Amino acid sequence: MTPVSFVNPHLAPVTVPDPALLPRVQELCDLTDPYAVGPAEDALFSAAMAEINAWHAERSPFFRSLYEATEPGPGPAEEYRAPLVHANLFKRHELLSIPREDVHLHLTSSGTTGQKSQMFFDRWTIRSAQRMVARIFDHNGWITPAQEVNYLLYSYAPARDLNLGTSFTDNYLCDFAPARRVEYALRNTGKGGHEFDPFGCVSALQRFERDDAPVRILGFPAFLWFTLERMRALAMPALSLPEDSLVVLGGGWKGNADRRIGKDELYGRITEQLGIPAERIRDTFGSVEHCVPYVECDRHSLHAPVWSRVSARSTRTLEPLPYGEAGHLHLVSPYITSVPAQSVVMGDLATVRPGSACGCGLETDWFTVHGRAGVSRNRSCAVAAAELMKGMS
Repeated sequence: MTPVSFVNPHLAPVTVPDPALLPRVQELCDLTDPYAVGPAEDALFSAAMAEINAWHAERSPFFRSLYEATEPGPGPAEEYRAPLVHANLFKRHELLSIPREDVHLHLTSSGTTGQKSQMFFDRWTIRSAQRMVARIFDHNGWITPAQEVNYLLYSYAPARDLNLGTSFTDNYLCDFAPARRVEYALRNTGKGGHEFDPFGCVSALQRFERDDAPVRILGFPAFLWFTLERMRALAMPALSLPEDSLVVLGGGWKGNADRRIGKDELYGRITEQLGIPAERIRDTFGSVEHCVPYVECDRHSLHAPVWSRVSARSTRTLEPLPYGEAGHLHLVSPYITSVPAQSVVMGDLATVRPGSACGCGLETDWFTVHGRAGVSRNRSCAVAAAELMKGMS
């Protein structure tokens, strides 16, 4: 195959808004090994957190009052005194640490109904997060400039004024290999909405099987599962997608708890019906409130990259929990300069474990997500997307 002219822009250097005030943030985010560990990395992370806390305290009255009222807690994860901000706060308030004219990108976390997180990014913040993704993809060998691929995106087709975080992410992930063809599972209706097209997904997979280009399937796992179920209902024979095909899932099953299946079953069915081996199937975790990427290793553990720290917090007291105990997922990273979201408590319940407990060779902590905490259903992009599935099975 003739090599395709393709240069990935997301590994290019990017500079913090004020190098004099944020030199350690710059240094931390410039680390190229996404899973580096050690005392030097820990010290650098703490120094970067001190800088970003001072940055937001100077620019955000909300964060300044919160920070001044927060005392350092016990344990190494508390040494940089990161006040806890719940992700739901961004569904009710627009919190900025930059002038509005410096907003480079505005994304929301849900569809046309329900509460939306309003997140604002300056150029540094979004480019820094994109570079993290690029380095993790590079680490896994998934940046292939000389190999075209066919994309099936289980996300929203482009539409005017669409600013959903998942749509932005899935389209951005197409930058790591040149596209021969792109198909969307959620089609633009032309009336301000989207509809899930299971027959279009099945047809796309059949066409892609006949092509010589690898296939990359990205997006909501629920819609991929529904496609596999439709194939089975139609008694379709198993497909054998080209070698080096890849599945990268994201968005979760929120709002579909009654339809959710286990990861092992989903991955097994992908291998059985599409011919993609388990090591080429990876889930991810991320959110519009915390754009640091968490991507499964080849043993399917969500390891924290060097640019972040993860822990579980008690659902009763919010105190940090030891390894192996389930609690609210707490995500910390100093990368974000636009919004005081450097220490976010998610609505997800998770268990954190040390890197050595995985066995893949990565030494950073990793976590398992158990679902949403609370009795009410939190809405997100995945919830809005799930509503499109009503009546489809």
